[in-house]
Amino acid sequence: MTRVLVVGAGIGGLTLGITLQRAGVPVEIHERAEELREVGAAVAISANGTRVLARLGLGAELEAAGTPPTELVFRDGRSGERIAAHPGGAAYRGRFGAPYLGIHRVDLQQALARAFGAEHLHLGSAVTAVDSDDRGATVTFADGSTAGADVVVGADGVHSLVRAHVAGPDARPVYTGTSGFRGLVPRDALTALPDPLAIQFWAGPDAHLLHYPLGGPRAGDDTVNFLAVLCGPDTWDGGNRPAPPGELLAAFAGWHPAVLEMLGAVEQSPRWPLLALPPLTTWTRGRVALLGDACHAMLPHHGQGAGTSIEDAAHLGALLATTGPDEALAAYPRHRRARTRAIARSAWETGTLLHLADDHPRVPERDKRFAGYLPDNAWVHDHDVAARDHHLRRTR
Repeated sequence: MTRVLVVGAGIGGLTLGITLQRAGVPVEIHERAEELREVGAAVAISANGTRVLARLGLGAELEAAGTPPTELVFRDGRSGERIAAHPGGAAYRGRFGAPYLGIHRVDLQQALARAFGAEHLHLGSAVTAVDSDDRGATVTFADGSTAGADVVVGADGVHSLVRAHVAGPDARPVYTGTSGFRGLVPRDALTALPDPLAIQFWAGPDAHLLHYPLGGPRAGDDTVNFLAVLCGPDTWDGGNRPAPPGELLAAFAGWHPAVLEMLGAVEQSPRWPLLALPPLTTWTRGRVALLGDACHAMLPHHGQGAGTSIEDAAHLGALLATTGPDEALAAYPRHRRARTRAIARSAWETGTLLHLADDHPRVPERDKRFAGYLPDNAWVHDHDVAARDHHLRRTR
Protein backbone atom coordinates (compact mmCIF):
# COMPACT_ATOMS: atom_id res chain seq x y z
CA MET A 1 0.00 0.00 0.00
CA THR A 2 1.41 3.40 -1.04
CA ARG A 3 2.04 5.74 1.90
CA VAL A 4 1.58 9.43 1.12
CA LEU A 5 2.78 12.54 2.94
CA VAL A 6 1.20 15.86 1.94
CA VAL A 7 2.89 19.19 2.62
CA GLY A 8 0.23 21.88 3.09
CA ALA A 9 -3.31 21.80 4.48
CA GLY A 10 -4.93 24.20 2.05
CA ILE A 11 -7.85 23.37 -0.20
CA GLY A 12 -5.86 21.11 -2.52
CA GLY A 13 -3.88 19.30 0.17
CA LEU A 14 -6.95 18.53 2.29
CA THR A 15 -8.96 17.41 -0.75
CA LEU A 16 -6.15 15.03 -1.67
CA GLY A 17 -6.05 13.74 1.90
CA ILE A 18 -9.78 13.03 1.96
CA THR A 19 -9.65 11.38 -1.48
CA LEU A 20 -6.86 9.05 -0.35
CA GLN A 21 -8.55 8.28 2.96
CA ARG A 22 -11.78 7.32 1.20
CA ALA A 23 -9.74 4.91 -0.95
CA GLY A 24 -7.96 3.37 2.05
CA VAL A 25 -4.56 4.88 1.25
CA PRO A 26 -2.49 5.89 4.33
CA VAL A 27 -1.88 9.66 4.29
CA GLU A 28 -0.44 12.26 6.65
CA ILE A 29 -0.80 16.03 6.12
CA HIS A 30 1.73 18.47 7.57
CA GLU A 31 0.90 22.19 7.78
CA ARG A 32 3.25 24.90 9.03
CA ALA A 33 0.47 27.06 10.51
CA GLU A 34 -0.48 26.45 14.13
CA GLU A 35 -4.17 26.66 13.25
CA LEU A 36 -6.31 26.73 10.13
CA ARG A 37 -7.22 30.36 9.83
CA GLU A 38 -8.41 32.73 7.16
CA VAL A 39 -5.93 33.25 4.34
CA GLY A 40 -7.75 35.30 1.73
CA ALA A 41 -11.26 36.45 2.43
CA ALA A 42 -13.30 34.16 0.23
CA VAL A 43 -13.30 31.70 -2.62
CA ALA A 44 -15.62 30.98 -5.53
CA ILE A 45 -15.90 27.37 -6.69
CA SER A 46 -17.56 26.40 -9.95
CA ALA A 47 -19.10 23.06 -10.89
CA ASN A 48 -15.81 21.39 -11.80
CA GLY A 49 -14.81 21.75 -8.14
CA THR A 50 -18.11 21.44 -6.29
CA ARG A 51 -18.97 18.13 -7.97
CA VAL A 52 -15.73 16.66 -6.61
CA LEU A 53 -16.44 17.90 -3.09
CA ALA A 54 -20.02 16.59 -3.26
CA ARG A 55 -18.72 13.12 -4.14
CA LEU A 56 -16.50 13.30 -1.06
CA GLY A 57 -19.62 13.85 1.03
CA LEU A 58 -19.27 17.60 1.57
CA GLY A 59 -21.97 18.88 -0.77
CA ALA A 60 -24.73 19.61 1.75
CA GLU A 61 -22.38 21.22 4.26
CA LEU A 62 -20.80 23.53 1.71
CA GLU A 63 -24.13 24.50 0.16
CA ALA A 64 -25.36 25.45 3.65
CA ALA A 65 -22.27 27.62 4.22
CA GLY A 66 -22.04 29.15 0.74
CA THR A 67 -24.23 31.03 -1.70
CA PRO A 68 -24.88 30.35 -5.40
CA PRO A 69 -24.73 33.64 -7.33
CA THR A 70 -27.93 34.43 -9.22
CA GLU A 71 -26.08 35.57 -12.36
CA LEU A 72 -22.67 36.28 -13.81
CA VAL A 73 -22.78 39.92 -14.93
CA PHE A 74 -20.22 42.01 -16.82
CA ARG A 75 -20.67 45.78 -16.45
CA ASP A 76 -19.10 48.96 -17.71
CA GLY A 77 -17.31 50.25 -14.63
CA ARG A 78 -18.21 53.90 -15.20
CA SER A 79 -21.74 53.82 -16.55
CA GLY A 80 -22.83 50.62 -14.81
CA GLU A 81 -24.38 49.38 -18.06
CA ARG A 82 -24.71 45.61 -18.32
CA ILE A 83 -22.40 44.46 -21.09
CA ALA A 84 -23.45 40.82 -20.80
CA ALA A 85 -25.03 38.41 -18.32
CA HIS A 86 -25.21 34.66 -17.86
CA PRO A 87 -27.56 32.62 -15.66
CA GLY A 88 -26.50 31.36 -12.26
CA GLY A 89 -28.36 29.62 -9.47
CA ALA A 90 -30.60 26.72 -10.52
CA ALA A 91 -30.04 27.37 -14.23
CA TYR A 92 -26.26 27.06 -13.85
CA ARG A 93 -26.66 23.91 -11.79
CA GLY A 94 -29.00 22.42 -14.36
CA ARG A 95 -26.52 23.15 -17.14
CA PHE A 96 -23.39 21.84 -15.41
CA GLY A 97 -24.75 19.34 -12.91
CA ALA A 98 -23.31 20.98 -9.81
CA PRO A 99 -23.58 24.40 -8.14
CA TYR A 100 -21.42 27.49 -8.32
CA LEU A 101 -20.73 28.66 -4.76
CA GLY A 102 -19.21 31.67 -3.07
CA ILE A 103 -17.94 30.74 0.39
CA HIS A 104 -15.68 32.09 3.12
CA ARG A 105 -12.32 30.45 2.54
CA VAL A 106 -11.90 29.56 6.19
CA ASP A 107 -15.33 27.83 6.20
CA LEU A 108 -14.27 25.69 3.26
CA GLN A 109 -10.88 24.86 4.74
CA GLN A 110 -12.32 23.92 8.11
CA ALA A 111 -15.03 21.77 6.52
CA LEU A 112 -12.32 19.91 4.63
CA ALA A 113 -10.26 19.55 7.81
CA ARG A 114 -13.22 18.10 9.71
CA ALA A 115 -13.83 15.61 6.93
CA PHE A 116 -10.16 14.58 6.98
CA GLY A 117 -10.02 14.35 10.77
CA ALA A 118 -7.45 15.47 13.32
CA GLU A 119 -5.55 12.20 13.78
CA HIS A 120 -3.42 12.49 10.65
CA LEU A 121 -3.40 16.31 10.35
CA HIS A 122 -0.26 17.81 11.87
CA LEU A 123 -0.46 21.58 12.49
CA GLY A 124 2.59 23.65 13.42
CA SER A 125 4.66 21.17 11.40
CA ALA A 126 6.88 23.18 9.09
CA VAL A 127 8.79 21.32 6.38
CA THR A 128 12.22 22.80 5.65
CA ALA A 129 13.67 20.29 3.17
CA VAL A 130 12.67 17.45 0.86
CA ASP A 131 14.72 14.60 -0.57
CA SER A 132 13.73 11.68 -2.75
CA ASP A 133 14.92 8.76 -4.81
CA ASP A 134 13.21 6.05 -6.84
CA ARG A 135 12.04 4.24 -3.70
CA GLY A 136 10.47 7.03 -1.68
CA ALA A 137 10.88 10.51 -0.25
CA THR A 138 11.81 12.12 3.05
CA VAL A 139 10.93 15.50 4.52
CA THR A 140 12.83 17.36 7.21
CA PHE A 141 10.96 19.51 9.71
CA ALA A 142 11.96 22.74 11.42
CA ASP A 143 12.79 20.88 14.65
CA GLY A 144 15.26 18.63 12.80
CA SER A 145 13.07 15.53 12.78
CA THR A 146 12.27 13.65 9.58
CA ALA A 147 9.47 11.58 8.12
CA GLY A 148 9.40 9.31 5.11
CA ALA A 149 6.73 8.11 2.70
CA ASP A 150 6.43 6.36 -0.62
CA VAL A 151 5.21 9.65 -2.15
CA VAL A 152 5.45 13.26 -0.96
CA VAL A 153 3.07 15.81 -2.47
CA GLY A 154 3.81 19.52 -2.27
CA ALA A 155 0.47 21.30 -1.88
CA ASP A 156 2.17 24.25 -0.23
CA GLY A 157 0.97 27.11 -2.37
CA VAL A 158 2.38 29.76 -4.65
CA HIS A 159 5.53 30.15 -2.53
CA SER A 160 6.06 26.38 -2.37
CA LEU A 161 9.19 25.07 -0.71
CA VAL A 162 8.69 21.65 -2.32
CA ARG A 163 8.69 23.20 -5.81
CA ALA A 164 12.39 24.07 -5.57
CA HIS A 165 13.20 20.39 -5.07
CA VAL A 166 11.04 19.31 -8.01
CA ALA A 167 11.60 22.07 -10.58
CA GLY A 168 14.71 23.88 -9.35
CA PRO A 169 15.32 27.16 -7.51
CA ASP A 170 14.52 29.32 -10.55
CA ALA A 171 10.93 28.03 -10.76
CA ARG A 172 9.37 30.94 -8.92
CA PRO A 173 6.16 32.95 -9.33
CA VAL A 174 6.45 36.27 -11.15
CA TYR A 175 4.71 39.56 -10.54
CA THR A 176 2.14 40.13 -13.29
CA GLY A 177 2.15 43.92 -13.23
CA THR A 178 -1.21 44.01 -11.46
CA SER A 179 -2.12 44.26 -7.80
CA GLY A 180 -5.25 44.03 -5.71
CA PHE A 181 -7.23 45.07 -2.66
CA ARG A 182 -9.69 42.77 -0.88
CA GLY A 183 -12.75 43.49 1.23
CA LEU A 184 -15.81 41.99 2.89
CA VAL A 185 -18.83 44.29 3.00
CA PRO A 186 -22.25 43.78 4.66
CA ARG A 187 -24.86 43.77 1.94
CA ASP A 188 -27.04 46.32 3.76
CA ALA A 189 -24.20 48.85 3.33
CA LEU A 190 -24.50 48.59 -0.47
CA THR A 191 -27.61 50.64 -1.18
CA ALA A 192 -26.50 51.57 -4.72
CA LEU A 193 -25.51 48.07 -5.82
CA PRO A 194 -27.62 46.51 -8.57
CA ASP A 195 -28.05 42.74 -8.48
CA PRO A 196 -26.32 42.22 -5.10
CA LEU A 197 -26.66 38.43 -5.28
CA ALA A 198 -24.86 38.17 -8.63
CA ILE A 199 -21.19 37.64 -9.28
CA GLN A 200 -20.17 40.78 -11.17
CA PHE A 201 -17.19 42.14 -13.05
CA TRP A 202 -17.01 45.93 -13.48
CA ALA A 203 -14.56 46.66 -16.31
CA GLY A 204 -12.71 49.91 -16.94
CA PRO A 205 -9.43 51.60 -17.86
CA ASP A 206 -6.49 49.94 -16.09
CA ALA A 207 -8.69 48.41 -13.37
CA HIS A 208 -11.62 46.17 -12.61
CA LEU A 209 -13.79 45.19 -9.67
CA LEU A 210 -15.04 41.65 -9.01
CA HIS A 211 -17.55 40.86 -6.27
CA TYR A 212 -19.87 38.03 -5.28
CA PRO A 213 -22.14 37.15 -2.35
CA LEU A 214 -21.08 34.88 0.47
CA GLY A 215 -24.11 34.94 2.73
CA GLY A 216 -27.83 34.41 2.42
CA PRO A 217 -30.33 32.79 4.77
CA ARG A 218 -28.67 29.37 4.86
CA ALA A 219 -25.21 30.75 5.63
CA GLY A 220 -26.42 33.11 8.34
CA ASP A 221 -24.77 36.23 6.98
CA ASP A 222 -25.15 38.65 4.07
CA THR A 223 -21.58 39.45 3.11
CA VAL A 224 -20.29 40.54 -0.28
CA ASN A 225 -16.67 39.74 -1.07
CA PHE A 226 -14.75 42.02 -3.44
CA LEU A 227 -11.43 42.01 -5.23
CA ALA A 228 -10.37 45.31 -6.79
CA VAL A 229 -7.52 44.92 -9.29
CA LEU A 230 -5.30 47.73 -10.57
CA CYS A 231 -2.61 47.86 -13.22
CA GLY A 232 0.77 48.57 -11.63
CA PRO A 233 3.01 49.32 -10.03
CA ASP A 234 5.59 48.33 -12.63
CA THR A 235 7.70 46.34 -10.16
CA TRP A 236 7.05 44.67 -6.84
CA ASP A 237 9.38 43.34 -4.16
CA GLY A 238 8.14 41.30 -1.24
CA GLY A 239 4.63 40.47 -0.16
CA ASN A 240 1.58 42.52 0.81
CA ARG A 241 2.26 46.12 1.75
CA PRO A 242 0.28 49.01 3.18
CA ALA A 243 -1.05 51.56 0.69
CA PRO A 244 -1.46 55.28 1.37
CA PRO A 245 -4.92 56.10 2.76
CA GLY A 246 -7.43 56.69 -0.01
CA GLU A 247 -5.28 55.11 -2.74
CA LEU A 248 -7.93 52.55 -3.68
CA LEU A 249 -10.79 55.03 -3.99
CA ALA A 250 -8.58 57.46 -5.90
CA ALA A 251 -7.79 54.75 -8.45
CA PHE A 252 -11.51 54.33 -9.15
CA ALA A 253 -12.41 58.03 -9.33
CA GLY A 254 -15.21 58.59 -11.82
CA TRP A 255 -16.52 55.03 -11.63
CA HIS A 256 -20.14 54.10 -10.93
CA PRO A 257 -21.47 55.11 -7.47
CA ALA A 258 -22.03 51.44 -6.55
CA VAL A 259 -18.33 50.75 -7.08
CA LEU A 260 -17.23 53.69 -4.96
CA GLU A 261 -19.77 52.82 -2.26
CA MET A 262 -18.45 49.26 -2.03
CA LEU A 263 -14.78 50.22 -1.95
CA GLY A 264 -15.39 52.92 0.66
CA ALA A 265 -17.59 50.80 2.92
CA VAL A 266 -14.70 49.09 4.73
CA GLU A 267 -11.21 49.98 5.82
CA GLN A 268 -8.73 49.83 2.94
CA SER A 269 -6.82 46.54 2.95
CA PRO A 270 -3.11 46.18 2.26
CA ARG A 271 -2.23 46.10 -1.42
CA TRP A 272 -1.02 42.71 -2.60
CA PRO A 273 0.71 41.57 -5.78
CA LEU A 274 -1.02 39.30 -8.25
CA LEU A 275 1.46 36.55 -9.02
CA ALA A 276 1.49 33.77 -11.60
CA LEU A 277 3.80 30.85 -12.14
CA PRO A 278 5.31 30.44 -15.61
CA PRO A 279 4.35 27.01 -17.01
CA LEU A 280 6.43 24.26 -15.44
CA THR A 281 7.71 21.40 -17.57
CA THR A 282 8.43 19.37 -14.43
CA TRP A 283 5.67 18.53 -11.92
CA THR A 284 7.37 15.48 -10.38
CA ARG A 285 10.86 14.41 -9.40
CA GLY A 286 11.53 10.96 -8.06
CA ARG A 287 8.71 10.26 -5.61
CA VAL A 288 7.77 13.94 -5.11
CA ALA A 289 4.88 15.69 -6.90
CA LEU A 290 3.39 19.19 -6.91
CA LEU A 291 -0.27 20.14 -6.72
CA GLY A 292 -2.37 23.29 -7.13
CA ASP A 293 -0.72 26.69 -6.84
CA ALA A 294 2.62 24.99 -6.21
CA CYS A 295 2.72 24.00 -9.89
CA HIS A 296 0.24 26.24 -11.74
CA ALA A 297 -0.52 29.40 -9.76
CA MET A 298 -2.62 31.60 -12.04
CA LEU A 299 -4.36 34.95 -12.12
CA PRO A 300 -7.77 34.89 -10.38
CA HIS A 301 -9.83 36.22 -13.31
CA HIS A 302 -11.53 32.87 -13.96
CA GLY A 303 -11.90 32.03 -10.27
CA GLN A 304 -10.22 28.68 -10.92
CA GLY A 305 -7.36 28.58 -8.40
CA ALA A 306 -9.39 26.49 -5.95
CA GLY A 307 -11.18 24.52 -8.67
CA THR A 308 -8.03 23.38 -10.45
CA SER A 309 -6.41 22.45 -7.11
CA ILE A 310 -9.45 20.32 -6.27
CA GLU A 311 -9.25 18.69 -9.70
CA ASP A 312 -5.53 17.96 -9.22
CA ALA A 313 -6.22 16.39 -5.85
CA ALA A 314 -9.05 14.19 -7.09
CA HIS A 315 -7.09 12.98 -10.09
CA LEU A 316 -3.79 12.39 -8.31
CA GLY A 317 -5.63 10.69 -5.47
CA ALA A 318 -7.39 8.33 -7.88
CA LEU A 319 -4.12 7.47 -9.59
CA LEU A 320 -2.31 6.76 -6.31
CA ALA A 321 -5.21 4.61 -5.14
CA THR A 322 -5.38 2.47 -8.29
CA THR A 323 -1.81 2.21 -9.62
CA GLY A 324 1.72 1.98 -8.31
CA PRO A 325 3.40 5.23 -7.23
CA ASP A 326 5.75 5.45 -10.20
CA GLU A 327 2.97 4.91 -12.73
CA ALA A 328 0.76 7.41 -10.90
CA LEU A 329 3.41 10.13 -10.82
CA ALA A 330 4.23 9.60 -14.49
CA ALA A 331 0.58 9.85 -15.56
CA TYR A 332 -0.46 12.75 -13.34
CA PRO A 333 1.27 15.66 -15.15
CA ARG A 334 0.42 14.22 -18.56
CA HIS A 335 -3.26 14.37 -17.67
CA ARG A 336 -3.28 17.76 -15.93
CA ARG A 337 -0.71 20.04 -17.57
CA ALA A 338 -2.53 21.02 -20.77
CA ARG A 339 -5.81 21.85 -19.01
CA THR A 340 -4.27 24.00 -16.28
CA ARG A 341 -2.12 25.85 -18.81
CA ALA A 342 -5.17 26.59 -20.97
CA ILE A 343 -7.11 27.96 -17.99
CA ALA A 344 -4.14 30.09 -16.91
CA ARG A 345 -3.77 31.55 -20.42
CA SER A 346 -7.47 32.33 -20.60
CA ALA A 347 -7.43 33.99 -17.17
CA TRP A 348 -4.56 36.23 -18.31
CA GLU A 349 -6.45 37.24 -21.45
CA THR A 350 -9.62 37.94 -19.45
CA GLY A 351 -7.63 40.29 -17.22
CA THR A 352 -6.38 42.16 -20.27
CA LEU A 353 -9.92 42.62 -21.61
CA LEU A 354 -11.24 43.82 -18.25
CA HIS A 355 -8.72 46.69 -18.22
CA LEU A 356 -9.28 48.23 -21.67
CA ALA A 357 -9.73 51.97 -21.98
CA ASP A 358 -13.17 53.16 -23.13
CA ASP A 359 -11.88 54.04 -26.60
CA HIS A 360 -9.65 51.00 -27.07
CA PRO A 361 -10.15 49.32 -30.47
CA ARG A 362 -10.63 45.93 -28.77
CA VAL A 363 -13.74 47.05 -26.82
CA PRO A 364 -16.16 45.51 -29.39
CA GLU A 365 -14.18 42.27 -29.19
CA ARG A 366 -14.30 42.49 -25.38
CA ASP A 367 -18.06 42.88 -25.38
CA LYS A 368 -18.48 39.96 -27.78
CA ARG A 369 -16.21 37.79 -25.64
CA PHE A 370 -18.13 38.68 -22.49
CA ALA A 371 -21.42 37.89 -24.24
CA GLY A 372 -20.12 34.41 -25.04
CA TYR A 373 -18.20 33.95 -21.83
CA LEU A 374 -20.09 31.08 -20.21
CA PRO A 375 -20.78 28.98 -23.31
CA ASP A 376 -17.24 29.57 -24.57
CA ASN A 377 -15.84 28.46 -21.21
CA ALA A 378 -18.20 25.54 -20.65
CA TRP A 379 -15.16 23.26 -21.04
CA VAL A 380 -13.89 24.62 -17.72
CA HIS A 381 -17.13 24.06 -15.80
CA ASP A 382 -18.15 20.78 -17.50
CA HIS A 383 -14.94 19.00 -16.58
CA ASP A 384 -15.50 15.86 -14.52
CA VAL A 385 -12.35 14.35 -13.03
CA ALA A 386 -14.21 11.20 -11.96
CA ALA A 387 -15.32 10.50 -15.54
CA ARG A 388 -11.71 10.66 -16.73
CA ASP A 389 -10.55 8.44 -13.86
CA HIS A 390 -13.29 5.89 -14.64
CA HIS A 391 -12.22 5.84 -18.29
CA LEU A 392 -8.59 5.30 -17.29
CA ARG A 393 -9.49 2.39 -15.02
CA ARG A 394 -11.52 0.75 -17.80
CA THR A 395 -8.73 1.11 -20.38
CA ARG A 396 -5.86 0.11 -18.13
